[in-house]
Amino acid sequence: MSGGARSGASRIRQWSYILLLYFGILTLWVRNRWALSLFQAGLFLLALIWLLDWGRERVRGRFAFVILPPAAAVLWGLVQLALGTTFYRFDTWNAVLYWLTALVVVFLAVQLFQDAGDLDFLLRAMLAFGSLLSALSVIQYFTSGGKVFWLFPSGFPDAFGPFVYYNNFAAFVELLLPPAIFLSFADRRNSLAYAALAAVLYASVIASTSRAGAILATLELVVTVPLAARRRYASWSSVGFGFLKIAALAAVFVAIVGWQNLLKRFDQADPFVHRREMLLSSLAMARERPWTGFGLGTFEETYPAYALFDIGLIVNHAHNDWAEWLAEGGVPFLLVTASLALWAAPTAVRSVWGIGLVSVFLHALVDYPMQRLGLAAWVFALLGALAVWKQAQKASSSGS
Repeated sequence: MSGGARSGASRIRQWSYILLLYFGILTLWVRNRWALSLFQAGLFLLALIWLLDWGRERVRGRFAFVILPPAAAVLWGLVQLALGTTFYRFDTWNAVLYWLTALVVVFLAVQLFQDAGDLDFLLRAMLAFGSLLSALSVIQYFTSGGKVFWLFPSGFPDAFGPFVYYNNFAAFVELLLPPAIFLSFADRRNSLAYAALAAVLYASVIASTSRAGAILATLELVVTVPLAARRRYASWSSVGFGFLKIAALAAVFVAIVGWQNLLKRFDQADPFVHRREMLLSSLAMARERPWTGFGLGTFEETYPAYALFDIGLIVNHAHNDWAEWLAEGGVPFLLVTASLALWAAPTAVRSVWGIGLVSVFLHALVDYPMQRLGLAAWVFALLGALAVWKQAQKASSSGS
């Protein structure tokens, strides 16, 4: 195969991967299994195609640490099933499939985007789609009466595009805001356009009324800007001017979408109402089975026996991913998931654009951004991208 043909095939695989990420987000609202099954099947098929090409020596494979934690999560779920320690086998099998999909997402990101140009292509494709979707989602929120894309009843009054839960929407935007800020400095030709995207994304979080999202997005704005200068992506004077530009645009867009509803949520007397009780219940579950957990994916079934309150609603998640992982998988599984955050944090800070990953892991302390696979896939894709960036930095340093 010629070099040009290989390049064309490579771009097709990259676009297939990106379009699957788009599909995972756009169908996040669908309750029936078909959407998730198509998303997973598409990723597995793409992985199979890559493996066949690798077996024929048409592509070059490589390894990154970030592949290991999802693989360990799959194995831990299988161990729970083999030992019979799971409370509900069906849910644990589904959780194993979740983590297998996460493994495939990370693996493909590392294999398909192998240099700085590929990484730039991935980030811009994710940012372009995510920014457009965020803007449309806010418009939909104000005009659709809870209908997804103005067509499909969501069953909720505050649907943001395909997101039927405002905190999930805020977490999605948290991933995209740092790349937009970063590119407003790194891409001087399109600086104003990316500054406008950053402002739109920030205003989207304010419109979502997510308290954690608003705090984390504001911290992203404050932290990302000086880091861009410190990492020498722009001079301090350029960064200062760029910050003022983003802040001014953000103020305009926030004024348009309004901040009053968010302020009302901050006025709530007890911001941790119910979350505190769910956390305590999750910790009680963890004390019951600290080493094996109750089984990955079984929180909804096992929680009622430890519930501290009852308001007549089903509690499907702990509103704290870390506590839920501990209750379901015990200390070993918590260490597996924590290794992702511990690996990502310093590299994300050095990259600047990856700081959104840190925000999502922090958001997971008070909510559940990692429980919906379509959204979590974007986290795992960026984790894979971060691994590519880290390897590229090492190669650049050793070659200089």
